[in-house]
Amino acid sequence: MFERLKPLGDRLLVKRIEQEEKTAGGIIIPDAAKEKAQTGSVLAVGPGRRDTSGAFIPMDVRVGDVIYFGKYAGTEAGVDHLIIREDEVLGIVQK
Repeated sequence: MFERLKPLGDRLLVKRIEQEEKTAGGIIIPDAAKEKAQTGSVLAVGPGRRDTSGAFIPMDVRVGDVIYFGKYAGTEAGVDHLIIREDEVLGIVQK
């Protein structure tokens, strides 16, 4: 359902990328102890925001980018999707 959503303004639709369930030492992390992932793949991007003269400022984030965002960023949209503003993105993960 959310894959067809077009965000407005400077918002992004992000699908969380879940972390591994084991630590480097082989310990399995139970669901109750897991934190929500702070990385995600960008599924859709809005057109950008407007400056004071009304012109669009293009987005730096593109569809397909893997981004890192804050723990409390955005608005939950379903179980594993978020809608966040571009200024809440902390960085783009380089491949």
